Amino acid sequence: MTKISPLAHVHPKAKIGKDVQIDAFAFVDEDVVIGDGSWLATNSIAYAGTEIGNNCKIYPGAVIGADPQDLKYAGEKTKAIIGNNVLIREYVTINKGTKAYGKTIVGDNTLLMAYVHVAHDCHVMDNCIIANAVNLAGHVILGSHVSIGGMTAIQQFVNIGAHTYITGGSLVRKNVPPYVKAAREPLSYVGINRIGLERRGFTPEAINRIQDIYRVLFIKGWSMSKALDHIEKAIPGSPEKKHILDFINKSEKGLMRGFNSLIGD
Repeated sequence: MTKISPLAHVHPKAKIGKDVQIDAFAFVDEDVVIGDGSWLATNSIAYAGTEIGNNCKIYPGAVIGADPQDLKYAGEKTKAIIGNNVLIREYVTINKGTKAYGKTIVGDNTLLMAYVHVAHDCHVMDNCIIANAVNLAGHVILGSHVSIGGMTAIQQFVNIGAHTYITGGSLVRKNVPPYVKAAREPLSYVGINRIGLERRGFTPEAINRIQDIYRVLFIKGWSMSKALDHIEKAIPGSPEKKHILDFINKSEKGLMRGFNSLIGD
């Protein structure tokens, strides 16, 4: 049974699903969709263009679908799309998209801890964990199962590959390929995300294949072109190899630093 406090503001044209709870002083604008079983706490806001999936929890002070903090935004109609089973903690801000992409997306089963900011046109894929006070600038893409430690800042247009772990307090200026752990300043490769991969059912053989690729790419000290040529020719094909190489070949922003570049820092 849907429960809407008489002290909440819910626009009559908003689309509210079944078993939704909207607490006192929450604000739900026109052109908002809220899926079944979701909860909007006191003082949470969903502005026009927001679509919230099923079984989401929106904690006090969170603001979803506010206008982009982009001077090029001219009032065009865009969206902020939240998937299913998403946990949005206190004072998270998620801006809607601009005409460049048209929407900001947060995927299913994602946790955004308190004070996270997701800027316009970002795409956070499924099963991500983003810790307190992480800031994503515009057009950032996070692959699935990405974990980011608190107080991390990610520059605009950065792409972070699936199954990566980025340590807290990092400054992310370059793309981070899949399956790795990243730390230090400037952000650098510090190993593969073995624990995360094991938890998600990757076999020991698959994990070893990933490690072999990154040993060539980041530890041997070779040029990028030489490392990629060796990986293509000498390392057997696998889904993991294809994923890594596809990511690197499309990486216009450039990659974070490798292990050998840390020597002498």
